Amino acid sequence: MASPNTGQNNQSGFGQAASEMTAKAQDTAAKLADKAKDLASTAARSAGEAASNVGHKVGETATNFGHKTDDAVGSVGTGMKNLAGTVREKAPHEGMMGTASSTVAGALEKGGRYIEEQKFSGMANDFVGVLKENPLLTICIGVGLGFLIAQMIPSNRRA
Repeated sequence: MASPNTGQNNQSGFGQAASEMTAKAQDTAAKLADKAKDLASTAARSAGEAASNVGHKVGETATNFGHKTDDAVGSVGTGMKNLAGTVREKAPHEGMMGTASSTVAGALEKGGRYIEEQKFSGMANDFVGVLKENPLLTICIGVGLGFLIAQMIPSNRRA
C-alpha cells in the first residue's frame, strides 16, 4: 500500500515540474518576442531605406526629365530663330509682302529667343504669373477646359 507521504512527494514533484515548465515557456516566449521585435525593427529599417532609395530615384528621374524637356523646348526656340532667318532670306524685301515677311520673321525671332532663353520651366512660371494677375482669364480657361473634358467623356444619355 502506498504511504500518504508518497502522494505528497508526487504532487510536489509534479508542481515543481509544472513550475519549471511554466518558467521555461515564459522564458522562451520572452525570447521569441524579443526576436520578433528585432525582426520587425530590421524589416522597418529595410523598408524605410528602400522607400528612401525609390524616392531619390524618382527625384533624379524627374530632374532628368525636366532637363530634357527644357533642352527640347530650347531647341524649338533655336529652330524658330533659324526659320526667321530663312524667311528673311527667301521672302520678298519690298512692298506689302516684304513688310509682312519682315514682321513674321521678327515675330519668329522674338518668340524663338524667348523660348530659347526661358525654356519650359520659365514659360510655365510666366503662365502661372499671368493666371494670378488675371483671375477672370483663369476662370474662363477653367470653364473651357471643363467643357472640352465633358465633351470627350462618353455619355449614356446621348443618342
